[in-house]
Formats: sequence, structure tokens, C-alpha cells
Amino acid sequence: MKKYILNTLIMSVMTLGILSKAFTQTQSTNNDIWLHYSGKNMLTKKLSFTFETTFRFANGLSEKQQYFVRPSFDYQLTKHLVGSLGYSHYATYVYGNPAINKTTIPENHIWVQAQFTHQFGDLKVTNRLRDENRYVGVALKGADGTYDIDRYAYRNRFRYMLLLNYPLIKDEKKATKLFGILGDEAFFNLGSISSTPNADANVGATFMNQNRIIAGFGYNINAHHQIQLSYIHQNVWNFTDSIEESNPTVRLSYITNFSFAKK
Repeated sequence: MKKYILNTLIMSVMTLGILSKAFTQTQSTNNDIWLHYSGKNMLTKKLSFTFETTFRFANGLSEKQQYFVRPSFDYQLTKHLVGSLGYSHYATYVYGNPAINKTTIPENHIWVQAQFTHQFGDLKVTNRLRDENRYVGVALKGADGTYDIDRYAYRNRFRYMLLLNYPLIKDEKKATKLFGILGDEAFFNLGSISSTPNADANVGATFMNQNRIIAGFGYNINAHHQIQLSYIHQNVWNFTDSIEESNPTVRLSYITNFSFAKK
């Protein structure tokens, strides 16, 4: 089973790499650093509130790339399935050469998610599916040559993530201290793809919006606090498919888990 899952993941990454080259028009590379926090808070035995935020930099710490805040309510539907309803607010800055954006672009998302988790011995396998209803700021060039947000356009995006988690070091009580992470997340534009999309179209010129290959390590400080250090190779296709970013990325994550549920 483990060998099958790993082979499937490798083949998916190779296929996505081939597709990315097929669609590429102009290449752009940025060396990114992402600082990330995610906190889960149990309100009852099944209901939790999660707050996630990140600040992303491009080309070391020299350029602001993006930030977001993402609260959600999550409900344990079955032993293996958690359903979520959430909101995200993004701001994506002008960065890189060539830059995808002409000015800072705001986005607001309302999203639903299903997360399936299964255990195969020590190997934990997570499948996450998220549908995002995106309201993306559309920038127009003014008479003075500067760009301002004129309106918001609706776009729909589907995300699928496969993540493997395997313990590497356990303590004397058999609790995991150090673990390895390997995965991939693909972002798909939903809707009728146009070869010449306008700013208000619901979908861009490509089926692929992003892809992220993920590999790293995590360390459980205790039952409530965890840190992760990951390498992410991010590919981003802009709305008109005129630029593809290929970004080597280091992500540092701080993760908390608390319970306020009555025992």
C-alpha cells in the first residue's frame, strides 16, 4: 500500500511537470520564504475553530509576495472525515520580474472543504479537497498610468492535496517527536476556459492555476505546539497564461492545538 501511494504521488508530480512545460510562455523564478501559523481550537468533542495566517516573501526577504488570514469552523463527521466551512482574505503584491500583478490584488474567498485521514501502520495519509468561491480584485490603469482596483470578479477554484506523514523519532512513551512530510497540492480553475479571457471572466486561460510539491520535517514540541520546516516547489500560471512562475520555497510553520471542550 505504501509503495502504491508513493508511486502514485511521483507519477502525479511528473505529469504535472510535463503539463506545466506544455503551457509555459514566459518563465519567472522567485526564491520564496513563507512564514506560516495555524491554530486548531476544539470547542466541543466534534466542533473546532481554526485560524490560519501567513506572510510570504519573494526573493529572500526583499519583496513582499502575499499574506492571508483564514478562519474556519470544522466538524468531525466520521472517524476519517472532517468537513469545514471557511473564509479567506488575501493580498497579493507586485513582485518578481516579470511581475504577474500591476498593483496589490485583494481577494476574498468563501470555501468548503472535506478532509479524509487514514492510518496505514505508522503512515498517515491525508486527502484534502477544497472548493473556493473567489472574489478577485480587478485592476484598471488610470489616466496617470497607475493601477487601482476597479471591481471584483467571481472565480471558482478547486484544490486537491495528498499529504503523507511518517514518524522518524519517537519518545519513550512511543509518541512521535520528529516526522517526515511528503505531498503535492494541485489548484484547478473551474469553468469554461477561454483562450483570450477578459478581466471579468470566471476562469483563466489554463486548467491549472497552481501546483505545489511539498517535502519537509515536523517536530512535536509537546501535545499543543509543533513546528514544521518544508521545501515547496510552487508553480503558478497567471490568468492569461502569459507567465508561469517556478518558485523554490522554504516554509516555516508554527502549529498549535488546544481544546476548550468540556470533558
